[in-house]
Amino acid sequence: MNCLNPIECCRKILGVILLVAVLCIPFSKPVQTYLSIPNELTVFENEPTALQTIGSSVPKVKAGDSVIEQEANALIGKHSGESEFVYELAGLPIKKVDVNVLKDFKVIPGGQSIGVKLHTLGVLVVGHHLVDTPDGKVSPGEEANVQVGDILLKINGKDIKQMSEVAPFVEEAGKNDEKLKLTIKREKETFETMLTPYYDDQDNKYRLGLYIRDSAAGIGTMTFYHPDSKKYGALGHVISDMDTKKPIEIHEGTIVRSNVTEIEKGSNGVPGEKRAKFSADQSQIGNITRNSPFGIFGKLDKQVKNGIMDNPMPIALSHQVKEGPAKILTVVEGEQVREFDVEIVSTVPQKYPATKGMIVKVTDPDLLKITGGIVQGMSGSPIIQDDKVVGAVTHVFVNDPTSGYGVHIEWMLHEAGINIYEEEQEKAS
Repeated sequence: MNCLNPIECCRKILGVILLVAVLCIPFSKPVQTYLSIPNELTVFENEPTALQTIGSSVPKVKAGDSVIEQEANALIGKHSGESEFVYELAGLPIKKVDVNVLKDFKVIPGGQSIGVKLHTLGVLVVGHHLVDTPDGKVSPGEEANVQVGDILLKINGKDIKQMSEVAPFVEEAGKNDEKLKLTIKREKETFETMLTPYYDDQDNKYRLGLYIRDSAAGIGTMTFYHPDSKKYGALGHVISDMDTKKPIEIHEGTIVRSNVTEIEKGSNGVPGEKRAKFSADQSQIGNITRNSPFGIFGKLDKQVKNGIMDNPMPIALSHQVKEGPAKILTVVEGEQVREFDVEIVSTVPQKYPATKGMIVKVTDPDLLKITGGIVQGMSGSPIIQDDKVVGAVTHVFVNDPTSGYGVHIEWMLHEAGINIYEEEQEKAS
């Protein structure tokens, strides 16, 4: 720095020092801690929540507060309602935090292996079929602009709920040389199209030129059961059709107990898989009313026990989940639910429903030996931290089978139609 005037030189040096200091302030630990403290905090009754400190500043709850109380650096909700506390430094307030206390809420964790049987809304188009006619091979479905992934809801105005209901319409229309009026659902749009069945010279039948399916089956893991409402959640992710890769819109569905018979161990680039069996006529333990990005949901006919944690447990909201040790409940053989160690590597305090809120890594030597980490069929395995249900395992990382994503329990409960904020919303209305 060329500077002939010593005073001017000092000014410039001081200016640079001040600029560096101003730029560094946001990165200082006290400031970062201050910025990380939320303006609003939601807690449950009787559940202690650790409070952050800002240097020598301590949080203060008003004396005689009937909604919340403070024990050291922990906040405890005494009963549902609204309150606040203030961070003070040298007796001066520096930050106020609003507190919402929710009613005490508990669920029973799952971990059981379940068989899933879905029946689609209408019948699902999974492919096009070429019909062998005297004029060559054609697909009536393609001519009628029916696409893979479409849902066939009606034929000639009559509801179609299963594949067996389609053939009589096709045969009658073919013999009478008539067209079929199809009602099609494509994503959010519903429309009608006319389709002419063609006579197939190879198998001597009239054909639509479509491959269709009305049901699907698979396995997964139960996440939670809410004894008050009888509602449950499982899987933690949507069930998609294996051919169209699109979410299955369900007409009805059931879940049954399943028996894990074999584990295909996962490795880098190749996800592993649980293999389980259940019979089609096995008695159901619950129905399926919703298939969403957060899992499948419905009501249980009766409580099913895991044999480890069968009593109701509190839950953790997304902002209460922390990085560190946790456990998952899952089945690796037969129907026996076991407890395994994992680590929550990262967690995002989400304000709105979103998938992939956590990254979970399997650390349990036994589970790593048996499965290699997270495998298909493990989706929905409940994650337990500090004796609270915090979420469920959902996806495995293909290039690292020891790790995968998890979804926060808060959003699965929301999708199940269980309103943990009911008390708060009643007051607001």
